[in-house]
Amino acid sequence: MNKKINILDQQDLWRNLSQFTTARIGLGRAGTSLPTKPYLEFQLAHAQARDAVNIPLDFESMVKRINKMGYQTQLLATQAENQVIYLQRPDLGRLLPKTLIKQLHQQNKDTVDVVIIIVDGLSSTAIEQHAENFLALLLPSLENDNYNLAPICLVKHGRVAVGDVIAETYEAKLCIVIIGERPGLSSPDSMGIYFTYQAKSGLSTDADRNCISNIHANGLSYEKALKKLIFLIHEAETKKYSGVNLKDETTDLNVNDLQQKNFLLF
Repeated sequence: MNKKINILDQQDLWRNLSQFTTARIGLGRAGTSLPTKPYLEFQLAHAQARDAVNIPLDFESMVKRINKMGYQTQLLATQAENQVIYLQRPDLGRLLPKTLIKQLHQQNKDTVDVVIIIVDGLSSTAIEQHAENFLALLLPSLENDNYNLAPICLVKHGRVAVGDVIAETYEAKLCIVIIGERPGLSSPDSMGIYFTYQAKSGLSTDADRNCISNIHANGLSYEKALKKLIFLIHEAETKKYSGVNLKDETTDLNVNDLQQKNFLLF
């Protein structure tokens, strides 16, 4: 006869699994509903995700802090005039006003290799919490490799493709877009990085980019994200392209990892 597993044993099994994930598993039930604690945690997570999308990023304060780090900045805004339009019209978040493009062409005369664009995206929380910490690692690394940097562009109500327009304006061969990712119920502050080699307005598609995703406290660390990005930059410089054909071959796996016992085996 098969041994019956009582409810306490089942709870222990879920507890062992839940330590390896932030996903909502083994929540239990109270009748046909969730118990009070996981229900309230869900409501909190949902509220945090909504806040990440709707609370505006304080661009002016971020500009001042980056300037104090010793770097020039350029504050820009897309054709999406407010948050409602930005959410309803993704296409406008990919475009700069024509007058602003003309202004950038007139003032950008120095030759640059790299343009870095910081975009609020769909999580201002992610940019507020992670962008400057990542820049503190990225910028010295690029300078050590003797790359000429454009002023760091901070873009309000932007989408990833707005980086193509800016990179073309600066005639930069390397485009790095740091953006707040669409928040989930377990990660309202996830940041992403999109890298494009020789980005041009209207020519680049998602297939032309490399994405480094899930950068937050419980996801990819700043150090690992930087390692991946620098690898992609060096490979793109050699192969003269980015995107789906440029593979991320970095790894943190070692012999000790391979010898660890599978956590699913009890």
